[in-house]
Amino acid sequence: MTQPKSLDGSANPRAFFGAELRRLRTAAELTQERLGSLVYLSGDTIAKVEKAVRVPTEELAQRLDAALGTDGHFDRLFRLAEKSSKHPQFFALHAELERTAQRIEEFSPYLVPGLIQTEGYAREIFRAFWPYLPDEQVNQKVKARLDRAALLDKDVEYWAVLDEMVLKEPGLPPSVMREQVQHIVALIKDHRAIVQVLSRSAGMHALRSGPLTILTLQDSTPVAYVEAPHTGQLLDSAEQVHACRLSYDLVRAAALPPPASLELIESTLEEYGT
Repeated sequence: MTQPKSLDGSANPRAFFGAELRRLRTAAELTQERLGSLVYLSGDTIAKVEKAVRVPTEELAQRLDAALGTDGHFDRLFRLAEKSSKHPQFFALHAELERTAQRIEEFSPYLVPGLIQTEGYAREIFRAFWPYLPDEQVNQKVKARLDRAALLDKDVEYWAVLDEMVLKEPGLPPSVMREQVQHIVALIKDHRAIVQVLSRSAGMHALRSGPLTILTLQDSTPVAYVEAPHTGQLLDSAEQVHACRLSYDLVRAAALPPPASLELIESTLEEYGT
């Protein structure tokens, strides 16, 4: 079972939800296993909600209120968490966990990962995905994405593996791609990121199905995040995370070494002019 740890309930609304759950469960003299049985979950799942590494649902919030007699307290906290996030519901918990990660490892087969996107690149992507959104809402999405990039200025280890096609995206203006590639090069040379490229010659690989992010949190708990168009899923079971880790390590082993990757990344600048 996940072991208890000190919680910072002020970190974000979901962390507050978890801290309140632990406080009120303890006050009711219930173990995680006992409370779990009352709301039809395992004790391990209750522990993960308390640690804010499992997303609470509206149904769980209502069951907790019924089990603990808290008169809608958890339902209100759930709604607060939903409204306060700058990100889509499916991505919100990932974004919060990302801020407390010691290491972030990503594989991206189609797009430059959000953490290392430039403003121009992010704007083009959001406009392609959301063609009918007003400019103001697109601007809000771009700002939320760029705010995440501040993580790379902190003491976090960031490692990305990019499919070669990510660097040779023909659908974006050359000026946008040139700025984006230059930004990746700068991150590498400033020792703020390690980036490898999976070349076209690598053939079939373990992550052909899509992007993957693995977060190693401050207490060394690893979680994985997989994404598809307009949806995503955070995986926190040991078995699932282990399988994701194996797939990521296989892809990283198949990619070009960092020096050769940097050379290839810099060479793509020639394709986008000066």
